[in-house]
Amino acid sequence: MEDIRNILRRLVFPYFKDYLPYFGLAVLGMLLSAIGASSAAYLVKPVLDEIFVNKDINLLYLLPYAIILVYALKGGGKYIQVYFSAYIGQDIIRRVRDRLLESMLKLDISFFYGFRSGELISRNVNDVERIRAVVSTMIPEIGRQGLTALGLLGVVIYQSPKLSFFALIVVPLIVIPLRLIAKKLKKISHASQEKTSDITSKLSEIFNNIEIIKAHAAEEFEREIFEKENKRFFKLNMKTTKISELSGPLMEIMGAVGVCAVIIIGGKEVIDGSLSVGSFFSFVTALFMLYTPLKRISTLYNQLQDAIAASERILYIFDQKPTIISTKNENIEDIGALSFKNVSLKYEDLEALKDINLSVKRGEKLALVGDSGGGKSSIVNLLVRFFDPSSGEIYLNETNYKEFSLKSLHESIAIVTQRIYIFNESIAANVAYGKKIDEERVMRALKLANAWDFVEKAGGIWAKLEEQGTNLSGGQRQRIAIARALYTDPKVLIFDEATSALDSKSEQKITDAIETLSKDRITIIIAHRLSTIKQADKIAVLSGGKIVSLGDEKYLLENSNEYRKLAGKFSE
Repeated sequence: MEDIRNILRRLVFPYFKDYLPYFGLAVLGMLLSAIGASSAAYLVKPVLDEIFVNKDINLLYLLPYAIILVYALKGGGKYIQVYFSAYIGQDIIRRVRDRLLESMLKLDISFFYGFRSGELISRNVNDVERIRAVVSTMIPEIGRQGLTALGLLGVVIYQSPKLSFFALIVVPLIVIPLRLIAKKLKKISHASQEKTSDITSKLSEIFNNIEIIKAHAAEEFEREIFEKENKRFFKLNMKTTKISELSGPLMEIMGAVGVCAVIIIGGKEVIDGSLSVGSFFSFVTALFMLYTPLKRISTLYNQLQDAIAASERILYIFDQKPTIISTKNENIEDIGALSFKNVSLKYEDLEALKDINLSVKRGEKLALVGDSGGGKSSIVNLLVRFFDPSSGEIYLNETNYKEFSLKSLHESIAIVTQRIYIFNESIAANVAYGKKIDEERVMRALKLANAWDFVEKAGGIWAKLEEQGTNLSGGQRQRIAIARALYTDPKVLIFDEATSALDSKSEQKITDAIETLSKDRITIIIAHRLSTIKQADKIAVLSGGKIVSLGDEKYLLENSNEYRKLAGKFSE
């Protein structure tokens, strides 16, 4: 019960006050349904005693109206309870799902590196859906069945306290095995939900990499991997069914024991004349009806274990806190200079950067070159605060960049990465991503990125792009990404292999555009092509996380063996 209270306390009660009128109507529905069910059992007594035994003709014509009213109360009450419970549950879960995504988006990028995308999708879709079932269906149903059971219990005790003792003595004996079943189900539910995440992640991986799968004729290979995961999921579900369904037969057998005791003892009282036939059958009817809600409650309690396991996975996300935070939350007005002072960075046990010292001013271009793994991307990751330095400090002008709000920092720095992100939206929406669309600014950015010619041919800025830009060439996708960076008119521009997919003619136009754009902002370029970086004011050569050479191209060609080796590779 502590687990259920935790679900309600953290995922339901914070919103509950907004739904008090609806909750009142749901409770009213439960009460009406319980009254109707209890009255139906009680009416057996006058039917038998007054109509069939005493042959009361007036009651014969009146009783059907009572029966219709009773079942109208029962059916109408259930409808009211189900509708308003569903409304409360659906809307609360809508808000929980919104809040869960909001919490995820606030976390550091390292959090996302630790999870597969399919697993996070599964938590926001599948796990939250399990919580919805608790709020919309299970708890309201337990409430309605509980009230119905209390009403029927009242009828049972009213008709014969003695018989009710023998009929209900078996109920406490059922609790212990039910608790053991519930404990086992919770453990299996955890494993089942993890396997659901695995399947979702695998499907996401397959669909996101369909081109390479087909290019390598790996369809059968991927199908076999998925088939194995799917079979494990099937076995877990069957194990859940095998254990959860034990409660039904258990209730049936124990209930049968109670009914047998009632038939023997009650039958003897009817024969002796101490109990009327109507009272006996009213008692038996209420007793049979009582076992139904008790059985339903035990089933729902078992199903709750699945939701408890899901809630623990959701609450884990809510309990995560970002570590990349601002110390003063100030806004960036301008960036005249950018500097790294004795900056080092570790990814767990891997030392990615060691004692980096760099400075670049507005109007200057800084190029970062070096072999793969040298630390170029790590410098960019620090600059946009995907990570914080393990030691050392980064300054914007003379202020530690941790004092600025992340929003202000990201609005002041635009980055074009090696990986291109294209959304299933119009070209204009892709270029102005996250901002209000200004057609003139969109067109200007596209022209600067040398993308205007193919955009015109595609139908203009409102032409729709497919997911991941599958209706564009690699070079076209890259130029859309460059236009997106230029749209915000940033104070710092970062190009991480921004011209790698372009032909030499397009590359030259982008290089010319970079030259123009660099006059009033800081520009950082990571490239493997000599033509892209030869006009840089400073070139930092990185190797093993350290800056091994720093200067303009002329100085490096004369004084740096590392740069001359790279230059040789560039020209190959």
